[in-house]
Amino acid sequence: MESASAGTRLDQFLAARATELTRSRVKQLIEEGAVQVNGAAAKPARKLKAGDRVVVEVPPPRPTRAEAEDLPFDVLYEDSDLLALSKPAGMVVHPAAGNFTGTLVNALLHRVKDLQGIGGELRPGLVHRLDRETSGCMVVAKNEPSLAALQAAFKRRDVEKRYVAICHGAPPASGRWDTAYARHARDRKRFTSKVTEGKRAATRWTVAERFEGASRVDIQLETGRTHQIRVHFSDHGHPLLHDALYGGTKLEARLPPGRVREAAEAVGRQALHAMELEFPHPSTGKRVRVEAPLPEDFEAALRILRA
Repeated sequence: MESASAGTRLDQFLAARATELTRSRVKQLIEEGAVQVNGAAAKPARKLKAGDRVVVEVPPPRPTRAEAEDLPFDVLYEDSDLLALSKPAGMVVHPAAGNFTGTLVNALLHRVKDLQGIGGELRPGLVHRLDRETSGCMVVAKNEPSLAALQAAFKRRDVEKRYVAICHGAPPASGRWDTAYARHARDRKRFTSKVTEGKRAATRWTVAERFEGASRVDIQLETGRTHQIRVHFSDHGHPLLHDALYGGTKLEARLPPGRVREAAEAVGRQALHAMELEFPHPSTGKRVRVEAPLPEDFEAALRILRA
């Protein structure tokens, strides 16, 4: 090891040099004893000295515990580094308590045959997520370097994300919300922008169509907070159609029978679709743009509102 790195922590040293590995993977390898300094396993916080010999042995990926399942989704773009897809509404992204099957990860394990391993497991790399009932564009990595590069692109906001939503009421023709953002104090399943402190959340929108009692809006995210679009529209008095968590269904229950209620029932979930995604390719740096057409439930709701 060169003298310029003397005094650097082992985990920081590797994270800076092993660019093909994510920080979490570096930490995992150290904890598993796959990283040796001068022939002996070392702890992440070890301070390196000039002349130290650091060796990393990355084991082959082990089989993932998730099971492959033949589940439908549309592929929008694919190469040896990544796959971009249109996630259907109702599909959970990652296996977790209560959802060990039927997830996007299960579907990808069946569909993708050239996975190279993420975090020591033979599984796809989840770069970002969509809510269970939100449909549309997602990108997943097939290998560790692609995951690290795509995560970095999302972090530095070098990714364009465009959504389409149907909201209640008539918001201004266009605008931008830039607010603090935090988990709701009383309901831990929800988030809110009605706080004075928290992370930053910024959403831009343009009204594409106006209907009696509802609007179709085109949305661009500047940040990617959990539930961000749903929260911003709800907090400004325009919850998305059929959004049970943020007031859409509650508002619909008070409406007289009509097109808005019919449209909400037709879409049957929060009326939100990730229409477009543009990002730099992790290997070439060239821009990749994918678009997911509106699904039938969304189109059915729009037909009712346009009638």
